[in-house]
Amino acid sequence: MPLLVRKLKSPLDIERDLGMIGGDIFHGALHLDQLASLRPIAGRADYRMPAKGLYLCGSGAHPGGGVSGIPGRNAAREILRDLRLRRV
Repeated sequence: MPLLVRKLKSPLDIERDLGMIGGDIFHGALHLDQLASLRPIAGRADYRMPAKGLYLCGSGAHPGGGVSGIPGRNAAREILRDLRLRRV
């Protein structure tokens, strides 16, 4: 018979072990103020950050957390656009 193991982590455990404030694995809950063009904040939903060449591509970016890879794909698309624009 296989051995079953279960490990539960509370939000406090997640905060202490992984440094995720409030134990939020999605880098900010998807409340109304965090949807679509407001994630991570208004004016930064295009994956470009204030520092030139810095892009946000994790759970804190639109469309949010989970294991979809979509924020990374979208950020890569914007990086490629920026590189193409620089070559012209």
